Amino acid sequence: LFVLAKETRLKITHHPPRRNPPPPPPTPPRGQQHSSSSAVQAIYRYSGIVQMGKGAAPAATRHPRAAATSGLVLLLLLLLLSMVSRTSCGSPESDALLKFKDSLAVSESLGNWNPSLEPCKGDKPNWVGVLCVGGTVWGLQLEHMDLAGTINVDALASLPSFRTLSLMDNRFDGELPDIKKLQKLKALYLSNNRFSGDIPDSAFEGMGSLKRLYLAHNEFTGRIPYSVTTLPKLIDLKLEGNQFSGPIPDFKQKGLRLLNLASNQLEGPIPESLSRMRANTFAGNAALCGPPLDPCTESPPPPAASSGKGGYSTIILIILILIAVLIAVVIILLLGMCCRRKDMSQLGRTASLDQRNSNRIVSTVSRDAAQSEMPEPSTHIRKADYGKLLFVREDIDKFDLQDLLKASAEVLGSGTFGASYKAVVMAQPMVVKRYRHMNNVGREEFHEHMRRLGRLKHPNLLPLVAYYYRKEEKLLVSEYKENGSLASHLHGNHSIQEHGLDWLTRLKIVKGIARGLAYLYSELPIIVPHGHLKSSNVLLDESFEPLLTDYALRPVINPEHAHKLMMAYKAPEYAQSGRTHNKTDIWCFGILVLEILTGKFPENYLTQGYNSTSDLATWVNNMVKEKKTSEVFDKEMMGTKNSKGEMISLLKIALSCCEEDGEMRLDIKEIVQKVEELKESDSDEEFFGSETNAFSVRGTDDDFAYNRR
Repeated sequence: LFVLAKETRLKITHHPPRRNPPPPPPTPPRGQQHSSSSAVQAIYRYSGIVQMGKGAAPAATRHPRAAATSGLVLLLLLLLLSMVSRTSCGSPESDALLKFKDSLAVSESLGNWNPSLEPCKGDKPNWVGVLCVGGTVWGLQLEHMDLAGTINVDALASLPSFRTLSLMDNRFDGELPDIKKLQKLKALYLSNNRFSGDIPDSAFEGMGSLKRLYLAHNEFTGRIPYSVTTLPKLIDLKLEGNQFSGPIPDFKQKGLRLLNLASNQLEGPIPESLSRMRANTFAGNAALCGPPLDPCTESPPPPAASSGKGGYSTIILIILILIAVLIAVVIILLLGMCCRRKDMSQLGRTASLDQRNSNRIVSTVSRDAAQSEMPEPSTHIRKADYGKLLFVREDIDKFDLQDLLKASAEVLGSGTFGASYKAVVMAQPMVVKRYRHMNNVGREEFHEHMRRLGRLKHPNLLPLVAYYYRKEEKLLVSEYKENGSLASHLHGNHSIQEHGLDWLTRLKIVKGIARGLAYLYSELPIIVPHGHLKSSNVLLDESFEPLLTDYALRPVINPEHAHKLMMAYKAPEYAQSGRTHNKTDIWCFGILVLEILTGKFPENYLTQGYNSTSDLATWVNNMVKEKKTSEVFDKEMMGTKNSKGEMISLLKIALSCCEEDGEMRLDIKEIVQKVEELKESDSDEEFFGSETNAFSVRGTDDDFAYNRR
């Protein structure tokens, strides 16, 4: 402003000779005059610039210094007028969001929604919870904010680019709002609130763009609304944890890849279009039947009305049936008494196998055998503890070895390290792993290492629950996870209705694996903290959060078997020099990420022994050099156009972890930092990728074949 004033002063000081001013422009008709012109004229008049009459000299030529001051005042007034108009008139988007905020009963979490600021600045939000693309509001992510009250759908409907709404984990209650007013919405997340009541059949009519609908863990009742089955682009539907009743409607969407109807009150046969879904999709609905659950049984025809002699025949038949049942009960009781008198020294009852044969968790373990070979106790382990199941977790109901071995056991698989079983003990599903190649480890060394593992606590580690030591065999007990392993989701035999993991889920899994591995690096004083990192040793919980398993077992595995079987010993450094180092697990992580991105099983590319150079990273590098990067990614990994760059960034991180020279690899802190920077937000819902099934139908040769689950 001072520069402009100075220039004005100079121009006034050296003004040209006086000339007659040009005639003023004709005055427009009254109807065409703008309200702003009067304000501008008033400012000009105040500054002494507007002519006072015909032929009058301008004030600037008559009083140069006063004109300079007037020009400065003019500029200041214009600036003030601009600021006032800017603050008094908010943008339509900010007005709509403030109306939405005003409808909330609890909105302290939205304290920085300031009308003096625009909600978005480019792709970065100025307001908490606002999702921005190109300077416009395309969504709200208001989760875990203790929000309650009314959802002003009309205010959100006025946002032209609004595409996604997430209000999960709040305290909204009452009936579902009129969501169908948001015709262009692509994702709606309302899980973990207190919504209740029936949802009208027409609740989602006309929402042709809706792809993700999360209504889980509310209190909805009645039937599943029919309009859900007509959403043409629906790919994810989560309705678990409600009180929906009646039959399951027939979903015709070919693109439906994630469905969860568990823990409701649904009944009747499962539609054929959903018969290839996982059984846990329908768990907790006692009245459901049909594949993949138990087959439906036909109801017996109603008894015909009888009288006279026919009625007596019916009574006699009932009496005979009751007598037969009574005799059977007596026989069973007598057999039970005889069985109790038998010798109970053998500790394992026959367990049901995968519909073919039977086995025992431990066929040779017995208390007498364990005690007979028990050496003198050390100062750390009491003598009474030998031959017992030792717990390393206190937050679980304890059971003894007898309970575990007598429980009906389902064989999950048998692999290179041993066999794994699922056993339900005291209503707790457990996984028992029986190891074959730990015979060389000493008793005290084994106990100390198990106690060290028991102290590890991290959200991305599957914690050890208990263990059993005997010279010939070792048992490790952990919790059972229904969702199975990462390998089963990447390489399992999937149906058209049950698609594989999308990009956002895979990115979430990679981030969790990186965090878990970083924790192992920070807590374990060993060179290779995991040692056997691969997809079959990554379990997934119900929310697809990864849990690392079989970690830190290298110190207790027989060396000759570890070198042949463990993933760490397939790294380039071991192939070249026969040694591992502190970045060997980094190489394993890189191979695992490439497996997640490509959907290809790395065992097809890995070879064992010296001078072996073929691996999955080599294949990916060759494809990139041939400018075929787009062919590297798994075609089932549906992502968005905006996320393609993130996929390529993750591919670069993986390849940086697979450098043959270990010193050139990223360290674990760099990995976590770079992976965490990758965005999980799905701002553009236009998916790319093939709709065809590109999964391998070949089973995986897992150490414990846990991928079958």
